[in-house]
Amino acid sequence: MSFIEFKHIGKKYAGAEHKSVDDFNLNIEEKEFIAFVGPSGCGKSTTLRMIAGFEEITEGDLYIDGKRVNETAPRDRGIAMVFQNYALYPHMTVEKNIGYGLKNMKMPADQIKKKVDWAIDILGLQEFRYRKPKNLSGGQRQRVALGRAIVKNQKVFLMDEPLSNLDAKLRVSMRTEISKLHREMGATTIYVTHDQVEAMTMADRIVIMKEGVIQQVGKPMELYDHPVNKFVAGFIGSPQMNFFDVTLKGNEVTFEDGNKLMLPEAILKKLNGKEGEMTLGIRGEDLKMDGQNLELYKENKMKAVITDTEVMGNENNLYFQFGGCQAVARVSKYEISQVGDEIEFVFMPSKIHFFDKETEMNYL
Repeated sequence: MSFIEFKHIGKKYAGAEHKSVDDFNLNIEEKEFIAFVGPSGCGKSTTLRMIAGFEEITEGDLYIDGKRVNETAPRDRGIAMVFQNYALYPHMTVEKNIGYGLKNMKMPADQIKKKVDWAIDILGLQEFRYRKPKNLSGGQRQRVALGRAIVKNQKVFLMDEPLSNLDAKLRVSMRTEISKLHREMGATTIYVTHDQVEAMTMADRIVIMKEGVIQQVGKPMELYDHPVNKFVAGFIGSPQMNFFDVTLKGNEVTFEDGNKLMLPEAILKKLNGKEGEMTLGIRGEDLKMDGQNLELYKENKMKAVITDTEVMGNENNLYFQFGGCQAVARVSKYEISQVGDEIEFVFMPSKIHFFDKETEMNYL
């Protein structure tokens, strides 16, 4: 049995037409770092709150460490939770905020001090020990909130978008701190975020949700390279995957603007005779403009005119009209093009995806 098991979990609020979470099935192993991601309203936070016991489970069974916990009180589930809004006591110092939960648990004062000292040290809060929340930055407040959770030494940590209130630079540093903390403590962690970059960089596995339903579960690069459907393909990755409406006949792909692409035999075998209208997907980094690839795939050389550019420092995003829509190529910082320049590029055949127009499932 896995450490946490979701068996056909569902949640429907009174008066609601549809379920907020529907037939959620997942096994989480001990010490795993799992991220729930998806757009607003997809059910990820509702699922987290059901794990914590803050929301009633409408249907299905939830097991933690082999015990069914559907009716178990939140305080008895062995869970610590970190929220988006810190929820610190403004009149208490850092050390008192961190130790408050232990005080409520009637832990002896010497043990509380030992645990608080450990948390303050591991989170780098030594110089802020006697400050109150109003005198702390956003990142420092978030570390205090983390400290309050980790001193309870629970087997499960639940984090509900804990970094969304921080600026971009702080989010990056806090991602590193949370990952380090997870490795050091070895607690099973479930992390909810709408930010796919956070999920990709921190999680062992990612659960992608849409409208209360799991779309795909897998390791970050599994989801990136082998999305099961168009939604996952478009949600994971920045810039978003390019999607083109195409018609496939034999080995010839025809785009809406009349451009044609010839497919190699290896892709045709995977398509197993499928033809007709479908959606072609390819990531920006798999549209190549370098001389070597232009020569290698010269029979499929395409042309377009740059309409916009994004200089990212370590790379450039080049935007252009192709196939009846706007496309983007992600190239190295050394491949410089200006608006109005005509470019030549090729599709990397092994990186092409084909999606069913109706179901949006990935053929490959």
